[in-house]
Amino acid sequence: MDPLWIGLITAGIALVILLSGMPIAFALGVTSLVIMVMFMDPFQLAMVGENIFEGVNDFGLLSIPLFIFMGMIVAVTRAGSDLYECFHKWLHRIPGGLGVSNIASCAVFAALTGSSPACAAAIGTMGIPEMRKRGYNDGLATGIIAAGGTLGILIPPSVTMIVYGIATETSIGKLFIAGIIPGLLVTFLFSAWVFFVQRRERRRKGSLAAAAVAAAESYTLGEKLRSSLKTLPFLVVVVLVLSSLYSGWATPSEAAAVGAFLILVTVAAIYQTYRPRQILDILLRTTKESTMIMMIIATSFLFGAVLTNLYIAQSLAHGIVALEVNRWVVMGLINVMLLVLGCFLPPVAIILILSPILHPIITGLGFDPIWFGVVMTLNLEAGLVTPPVGLNLYIVQGVAPDIPIAAVLKGVVPFILLLLLGIVILCVVPGLATWLPAQMIN
Repeated sequence: MDPLWIGLITAGIALVILLSGMPIAFALGVTSLVIMVMFMDPFQLAMVGENIFEGVNDFGLLSIPLFIFMGMIVAVTRAGSDLYECFHKWLHRIPGGLGVSNIASCAVFAALTGSSPACAAAIGTMGIPEMRKRGYNDGLATGIIAAGGTLGILIPPSVTMIVYGIATETSIGKLFIAGIIPGLLVTFLFSAWVFFVQRRERRRKGSLAAAAVAAAESYTLGEKLRSSLKTLPFLVVVVLVLSSLYSGWATPSEAAAVGAFLILVTVAAIYQTYRPRQILDILLRTTKESTMIMMIIATSFLFGAVLTNLYIAQSLAHGIVALEVNRWVVMGLINVMLLVLGCFLPPVAIILILSPILHPIITGLGFDPIWFGVVMTLNLEAGLVTPPVGLNLYIVQGVAPDIPIAAVLKGVVPFILLLLLGIVILCVVPGLATWLPAQMIN
């Protein structure tokens, strides 16, 4: 049978199993086994265990649980709330200042954790009630947190970029550095939208109650500086981690280990988080999240091996490259496909399934794989806030259960459009993602 027809059958089976509600890791494993029984020699089933082992037998994957550990230390302490308070004290007087401070908190929290769900949950718990109290409508308040949480997979350290780097044999350090300017760009776009909406609301309604609350809050310069001092050690750790990668002094795994140790020492000194029960809780949470990601990686590797052995990935790549269309048309189609898949699958699974297929296509068309890694991540950010599997949507609704999901969806739509605008800007000015990596010491 033609490989492309086998590919269509595989896609149909995978979609049915994934929509059944089965956990992603098991769904990918079951799909792989079904396809192997249908189209491959039975003796190859004996290689399943070896393929799964090979999927996680990569030293580079060690950085994932270490970065998760680093982020979990921050997530279970008061670091998130102190970060939020710091930005609020500096920005609360400008129109939309509270919303902007929530986005800024999400950006910095993302740099500390690399986890979108943790970011949305930690900042949303504090930010959503405060924004609603100050006159923000429910949609905007939840949209800010849901979209701000997506920065966790773009601003380094990023688990998805680690996975992409391993899947495509691209430098993880360069991918991390490539995400800095686009991450700041998206943060600026989000903040500008909130500023515009809230200034328009003030002019239209007057927003007297919200203005009165904002005016009643007054912080001295000393209070602002004291608040900043609490967050400064964490920012220093982030700078040290990224600097070690930028300069070539450390591998991602080494940087993650040192960063996790420094964060642990910092929270022990500032928040007295050193009791065995507290450390055990952090370790158990880290193990749970790391195991989930590793299982997805293992079964995704098996799924990718099946696609390769059946010549599906190669046939699709050759067919797309052979199309006599402009390469930007192909890039547009790839982004549409990623956006659709992001509605159903988590970012890690999409990267592991599609990277073996897309990498030869984009390199064959002359695109930079580091630039594409950033574009792909931006696209997958939109998937985190797009139903039916938009994880951040349900995390936000869990934080504010009295807000209907329809209101959350309405509030997040402008941010999805801003993420797509970010992709367009990167296509027009690719140097935003490639300039910093080009300056790195190899």
